[in-house]
Amino acid sequence: MEDMTTNAATRLGIVLVTAGSEPEATALAGYLVENRLAACVSITPIQSVYTWKEKIQTDQEWQLVIKTDLNRFDDLAKAITQRHSYEVPEIIAMPIQQGLPAYLTWMAEQTRP
Repeated sequence: MEDMTTNAATRLGIVLVTAGSEPEATALAGYLVENRLAACVSITPIQSVYTWKEKIQTDQEWQLVIKTDLNRFDDLAKAITQRHSYEVPEIIAMPIQQGLPAYLTWMAEQTRP
């Protein structure tokens, strides 16, 4: 396993995506991991309150927490938007500032094209 330096770790991140159903969330997660766009995807049921088309909405959704290499963000976003049921899916990326070196190394290895 390669040693993760501070510079290498900054390219790793978390991408948040919500899905309207558990099957959709599971299918997205499986596709992303299978195609090495994500090292791991955690899925959790959530309640969302938001404004859409000038109306307040309250929906049960599924939150995907995608651990990935942010250098692959464009491919990840394209894969999600092509398979997502929402007109405008949530796709928000955040860099990982610090983490267990062994875990960050594993993430980097799992997301190599």
